[in-house]
Amino acid sequence: MPFVILLAALALAVLLLVPASFRVAFYNPIPRREDPRHIPSAEQYQRHKDRILELIDAFDAIPYEALSIRSQDGLRLFGRYYHVRDGAPILIEVHGYHGTALRDFCGGNLLARAAGYNTLVIDQRAHGKSEGKIISLGINEREDCLLWAEYAAGRWPGVPLILSGVSMGAATVLMASSLPLPESVRGIMADCPYSAPDKIIRKVCGDKGVSGRFFGALIALSGRVFGRFDIRSASPLEAVKQARVPILLIHGEDDHYVPCSMSAEIAAACASPVRLETFPHAGHGLSYMEDEARYARIFSEFMAELKRE
Repeated sequence: MPFVILLAALALAVLLLVPASFRVAFYNPIPRREDPRHIPSAEQYQRHKDRILELIDAFDAIPYEALSIRSQDGLRLFGRYYHVRDGAPILIEVHGYHGTALRDFCGGNLLARAAGYNTLVIDQRAHGKSEGKIISLGINEREDCLLWAEYAAGRWPGVPLILSGVSMGAATVLMASSLPLPESVRGIMADCPYSAPDKIIRKVCGDKGVSGRFFGALIALSGRVFGRFDIRSASPLEAVKQARVPILLIHGEDDHYVPCSMSAEIAAACASPVRLETFPHAGHGLSYMEDEARYARIFSEFMAELKRE
């Protein structure tokens, strides 16, 4: 009898933990969405705070054309188009988990514009002005990325497109590399991607002092039950084995959130030409802030390589 009671208690605990896990990991309603000017309190971010806010404010002041498309499941997805020069390549910029386009690309967008490129900066589903409440760590978002690429290819025929992402956005564009992207997609830039959604979940659970294996399984289950997606159904690591365009990987060596080794794993698995650049002392998504001149040089070299392809 005590065993039955214990088993029932464990079952009840799991039943309660599954929806709770879903709300923590994947649920992001409008009231919880990130303020673009919110800078994390960790020292790695605070030492760059003034520069980040300066770039955000400058980015936010630039006029843009508001765009929207519909996702495969009917969500209205929002984007900002920044025009610099007719016929110039277009970077489709994809922000990170609980991130914002203005903050995550305040540096990257400046680089693109300064080089004379146009940019399409999107709000991922369940972020910013885009509809939806569920974040799927790139599983559904990769299909959204494909739709944005198809939209851009249709509106600007023959114009080269480059997919660019940071953190979860980097994982998203890498996972899109195995999809039937338009021929005009010439390359992919991925800054601090994780190698697989389930792996980063287990890693974060371990960082918080709980079992990555147990809670990772619970979180994965919650995604299937409440989000109707399987976080193990795709990953950047598997996707790049089918990649057909050159890929630039950038990662901070002092990234406490997504280990730099994950980009090395992705690079080793990539079927297309790949370049991996790591930045000493840079935290998560902070390589640009750590060394703007080197980041700009790598960006320029990669874009020049794409022109020669």
